[in-house]
Amino acid sequence: MSVIEETFGALPSPTAAFSEELSGLAGIYQDDVNLMVWQRDLDSKTEQSVSAVLQTGRPLSLNQIVTPENVSQSLERGLPQVDGRDALIRDIALLVDAYCCLFDLETAGLRLTQVDRAMCPRFHVDQVPCRLITTFAGPATQWLEENSLNRSKLGRGSNGQPDSSSGLIQANANIQQITVGDVALLKGERWEGNEGRGIVHRSPGVEQGQQRLLLTLDMA
Repeated sequence: MSVIEETFGALPSPTAAFSEELSGLAGIYQDDVNLMVWQRDLDSKTEQSVSAVLQTGRPLSLNQIVTPENVSQSLERGLPQVDGRDALIRDIALLVDAYCCLFDLETAGLRLTQVDRAMCPRFHVDQVPCRLITTFAGPATQWLEENSLNRSKLGRGSNGQPDSSSGLIQANANIQQITVGDVALLKGERWEGNEGRGIVHRSPGVEQGQQRLLLTLDMA
């Protein structure tokens, strides 16, 4: 039993919540929500912009501290000079503004990465308060519902065994997956009152020849 449970009693089991509105991301402040997803479809201009960026053939990896006021200029400097990229820049600027507004931040740590393999292939929890993740292309983040996992098998608790045989994933569990375009807030271990309750997730496998474009925002 954690210190929090000893003090306030057992907390409700962590759960995921979903909304079709940007404003729904505020649901992450609910104590029992450790994954909040804004379900959306990328518009055609943004999809074309993403495709143009990926087709340059040059690996993309941006890691910057940005503000809502300067993020567009930062992306203009960092992204390849391709037609239609403004749509992607506008979308990312919207997410930076929403993230900073939601958590009352002046800056955010932005990472925009093109990958052709799983970056974090094992299920894990993040040692952060709350991270925003969205996948613009390729397979999106996978996660486990609370009743589908044994948290004692995370990290060193696996005794070096793969997730598939360590006992982390319960029998008959369904691995959940966010959809391309969806915007997810993942509550981590450093969210106040969330110790031992961070959302358990992993990067998906990427097939040969497939490209993934991933955006994350962190509290900077």
